[in-house]
Formats: sequence, C-alpha cells, structure tokens
Amino acid sequence: MKRTLKITALLIAMVSFVGLAQAQQKFGYVNSSAILAEMPEVKQADANLEALQKQLQKKGQDMVQKLQQDYASVQQRMERGELSPKQQEEEAARLKEEEMKIGEFEQQMMQQVQEKRQSLLEPIYEKVNTAIEEVAQENGYVMIFDESVLLYKEPSQDVSDQVKAKLGIVN
Repeated sequence: MKRTLKITALLIAMVSFVGLAQAQQKFGYVNSSAILAEMPEVKQADANLEALQKQLQKKGQDMVQKLQQDYASVQQRMERGELSPKQQEEEAARLKEEEMKIGEFEQQMMQQVQEKRQSLLEPIYEKVNTAIEEVAQENGYVMIFDESVLLYKEPSQDVSDQVKAKLGIVN
C-alpha cells in the first residue's frame, strides 16, 4: 500500500513537473493555406498544371471524337450492307479496343497531372517548411502548428507574417 502511494505521489510530481515545463515553452501557429495562396511560385505551378490539364483534355477529346466518327462510319457501312457479320464483329472489337484505350488514357492523364502537381509543389512546400523552421528557431518556438488543426488560437501567437517575411511575401 505504501509502495502504491509512493508511486502515485511520484507520478503526480512528474506530471506537475512536465506541466510546469510546458508552461514555459513557446508555441505558435501559421495559416499555411494563406501563405501558399500568396506565393507567386504556387500561382505559376497552378498555371502550369492548368495548361497541362487542358492539353491532355484536348487530346482525350480528340480521341473521343475520332471514336465517335469511326463508330458512325461503321454504322453507315453496316446500314449499306458493306460489312459481313464477321467484319461487323471485327469492327465492333476494334471500336471496343479504342474505347478501352480512351479509358486508359483518362487514368494516365489523372496520374500524370497528379505527379506533375507533386513535382511542382513539393519544392514549394519544402521552402515554406524551411521558413517556418527558421522562424521557430530564431524566435524560440518549441512548436508551430497549422491553424487548421487548432480549436482555439490566441492571435498574438500567429507567426504567419514572420514566415511570409522570411519567404519575401509582402502584404
């Protein structure tokens, strides 16, 4: 029983000490979405992604148009009786294959856009994270959170402007 009391007292003392130590630490937060939205690099990356996406969509639309034209051509040839049943089967299989190629292209297009997005934005995220780390170290912050995860925030702890200054973003 005495041992349990000693252990409990020791745990209470440790929790109190940890609480006291944390009370002396400095915490801050940033609005990373707002910071990213103001960065010219992000705007340029978005423009590049949009251009790539439009280019790929145009190619996909061209593929669909060609398939529709091929389908109409086969349909007309069938109506005129120019295709034997075996030829009709072959044409149907060819059209089905083209349709599958379009589906594969759409999947590849989405993957390509996602990979391009990641390659363009990853260095920007690294730049922002580095700026946050530098602000934290220069100002003695133990932790800096993103405000999107906070339930309550004290406006005086917002270090977004310091991070923007570090990144060269002028308000």
